[in-house]
Amino acid sequence: MPEDVIPLGERLFRCAQAVPDAPAVTCGETTLTYGQLEARTNRIARALERLGVKVGDLVTIGLPNGIGFIEACWGVWKLGATPQPVSFRLPKRELRDIVDLAASSVVIALPGMETGRRCVTVDDLLGLSDDARPVESRAAPVAYAVTSGGSTGRPKLVLSGSRGVTLAEPNTPTVWRLGSGDTALIPAPLYHAGPFCFAMEAMLCNTHLVLMPRFDAEGLLAEIQRHRATWVYLVPTMMSRIWRLSEKVRTGYDISSLKTLWHLAAPCPSWLKEAFIGWLGPEVIMEMYSGSENIASTMITGSEWIHRRGSVGRVKIGEMKVFNAEGNVLPPGEVGEIYMRRPNDAPPAYRYLGATARALPGGWESLGDIGYFDADGYLYLADRRTDMILVGGANVYPAEVEASIDEHPLVLSSAVVGLPHEGMGSSVHAIVQARPGLTQGMLLAHLAERLITYKHPRTIEFVDEPLRDDAGKVRRTQLRDDRIARMKSSVDQT
Repeated sequence: MPEDVIPLGERLFRCAQAVPDAPAVTCGETTLTYGQLEARTNRIARALERLGVKVGDLVTIGLPNGIGFIEACWGVWKLGATPQPVSFRLPKRELRDIVDLAASSVVIALPGMETGRRCVTVDDLLGLSDDARPVESRAAPVAYAVTSGGSTGRPKLVLSGSRGVTLAEPNTPTVWRLGSGDTALIPAPLYHAGPFCFAMEAMLCNTHLVLMPRFDAEGLLAEIQRHRATWVYLVPTMMSRIWRLSEKVRTGYDISSLKTLWHLAAPCPSWLKEAFIGWLGPEVIMEMYSGSENIASTMITGSEWIHRRGSVGRVKIGEMKVFNAEGNVLPPGEVGEIYMRRPNDAPPAYRYLGATARALPGGWESLGDIGYFDADGYLYLADRRTDMILVGGANVYPAEVEASIDEHPLVLSSAVVGLPHEGMGSSVHAIVQARPGLTQGMLLAHLAERLITYKHPRTIEFVDEPLRDDAGKVRRTQLRDDRIARMKSSVDQT
C-alpha cells in the first residue's frame, strides 16, 4: 500500500487519537465523540469477525439513519469488508434478492428483517464483544456497494471501483467544501449513494456529521440553527418542501452559519433553484450531476447558474459526450443520450452485480439520461431515455412537465408518465399530490402559461401520498405499469 494512503479504519483510529473528545456523529439527542466511536466500532469489528466476516466480504446494512448506521459501517471497514446499505423498508422478497446477490455473510438490520442469513442488530454485536482495543488495519478491496433499481425497478448492486482506503493526511478544504471544523447536516436516507458517500467524506475530513432520522422541512432549519451547521445535503424534493413553508416559518430560524448547500440526485426545477439562490445567495448553492457508478460528473456554482439557467455545469471528473441513436457524437445544442467514460489512465469507477452496462465502443457508458451541451461545454438535462414520452411523434420529457406542475403553490409533488393512446401513440398522464383546493382546471390554466399544448397532461390524477421518497427518487416505470394494469382490468370487467 502506498505510504500516502491508509485503510479507512486507520483514519478513524487516528482521529480518535488526535481529537478524542471532538464530536464525530450526532442524531437527535445522541452524540458520539471520535474516541467513543472508535471504541464501539472496534467492539463491532471483533463481533463481526467472530461471526465469520472476512476481508472482502459484503455486509448488508438495513438500518434507518442514526448512530447505529455509522457504527455498523465503520465496524465493517475496520475488518476490510464492504458495507452494502439497503432500505430498512424493503419488502422481504426484494431484500432477500439483494442479500443473495451480495452473498452477504452477515446482515446488520432491524429486528424482523428476515433474509435467510445470519441477521443481527448493532446492540447484538456490541453484546458479543467488550474488547475496545484498536483493530489491526485492513483495507477492503471494495469501499462500498450500493443498490440501484434504475428505471426497471430490478435491483442491482453498484460496487465502487475504489478500495477502502483514504489519504493519510486529509485535504482541507476538499472539492466538496468540507474540512476540519465544519458541521455537515444530512437529512437524506444513507442507503442511497449520494448521502452515503457524503457522510463518509465528511467523517474522513474530521467533520462533525449530523444526521436526521428522516427529513422534515422545518426540522431541517431547526437543526441548522441548533448545530450551527455549515454544510447541508439536499435533493430538490426537500428544497421544494422547505420553500412551501410559510415565509414567517422559513425566515424564523437563524441559518446564517450555512456556507454550502449541495443538491443532486434529481433535476432541480429552475424556478426552485432561482428561489434558493435568491434566499441563501449564489455562493452557497452547489450542484453536481453524476450517478452511483461515479464514472464522470459535472458541477456548477450558483453564480455560474445565474448565467446558464437550467444547466448542471461543466464536466469536472471524467468525460461526457452526447450521442444519437446511431452512436454518433452530436454537436452542441442537439439532444441525445449522455455517455460517460473515465480518463484513460484511471481505474474502473465501478462494476455491476446483477446488470450489464449500456455501452458504446471506446469505453463510453450511459446511465440512461438525455440532454445536450451548449457551445461552452455546459450540460443541460432533458430526462431519462426510458421515461421519455412520444406523443404523436413529438418528444415529451416528464421532468420538464413535472417542474412546471410543481411550480403551482398548491402542488406538493408530481410524477408524469406516458399511457397508451390509440391515436397519438402515448398520452401524458400527471399524478399529483396537492393541497386541498387544487382542481384540474386550475392546474391546466397554470400549465397553459408555461408549456406548449402537446406537453399538457391529457389526464390528471390526484393522490394523497407523496410520489417521491426522501432521496427525491420516483419510479415512473412502476407508476406507469400500475396504471396500465388498472386500465386493462377496467376494460376486462366491461
